[in-house]
Amino acid sequence: MNKIGLIGGIGPESTIEYYKGIEYGVQKKLECSFFPNLTIESLSAFDVLEFCEKKDYAGLTAYLLNGINNLAAAGAQYGALTGITAHIVFDELSKGSSIPLISMVDSARDYAVAQGYEKICLLGTLPTMDGTFFQSSFEKSGITVITPDEEEKFYIGTKIKTELELGKVLPDTQRAFKEIAERIIREEQVQAIVLGCTELPLIFGGVKLPVPYIDVMQIHIKALVDLITTCK
Repeated sequence: MNKIGLIGGIGPESTIEYYKGIEYGVQKKLECSFFPNLTIESLSAFDVLEFCEKKDYAGLTAYLLNGINNLAAAGAQYGALTGITAHIVFDELSKGSSIPLISMVDSARDYAVAQGYEKICLLGTLPTMDGTFFQSSFEKSGITVITPDEEEKFYIGTKIKTELELGKVLPDTQRAFKEIAERIIREEQVQAIVLGCTELPLIFGGVKLPVPYIDVMQIHIKALVDLITTCK
C-alpha cells in the first residue's frame, strides 16, 4: 500500500477535510477496519499568498520544496498539496521533488473531460483566477475557462483570505458568492462552477445552483485514495 504525504495548512480547514476524506475513504474502499499511514507537513496559507502577491515564485518553490523534502524523509512515496494556489509553481516543484507529486489541477481537468464539459467558471484566490496554471491545463483539453470580472475577483479573493481561511462562513458573503456564480451562469452559459479553492466548499455547502459544481478538493481526495490502495 502506498504512503501519501500532504502539504497541509494551506489552509487548515481543507487539511482537515483531506485527512478525514483519505482515512475514511480508504477504509470504505477496502471495506474493513483500517486507516492508512500518512504524514502531514503543515505550512501556512498566508505565507503562500504573500509569496504570490510579491510574485516571488522562486521563494514559494523553495518554501514548499522544504516541506516536501520533510514528507519524503518521513517515508512518503507520493506527495500532494492541499491548496490549489500553491499549484502555481507545481511544475518547478515536481522537477525538484524526490517523490512524485499528484496534481489537484490535473485531477480536476480529467474529471471535467470525462463529464464532457466545454465551458466552465473558475472561482478561487486571486493568484488562481488571475494566473494561467489552472486555465492552461483545461484549455489544452479543449475546455474554455471563464473567471469573474475584476471587481468580483477582488471581492472573492479578499473574502477567502480574511474569512474562509479562518473557517468563517458569513451569510452576507455566502449570498454574494451565490449571486456572482448565478450571474456568470446566466451571462456566460457555463456548464459547471469550479470550486477552485479548497475553502470554497465551506461557503457553497447547501447552495443550489442551476449547474453542477466541480469540487476540486473532493476529486483530488478520491485520486489519492485510489493511489494509496493501488498495489505496486
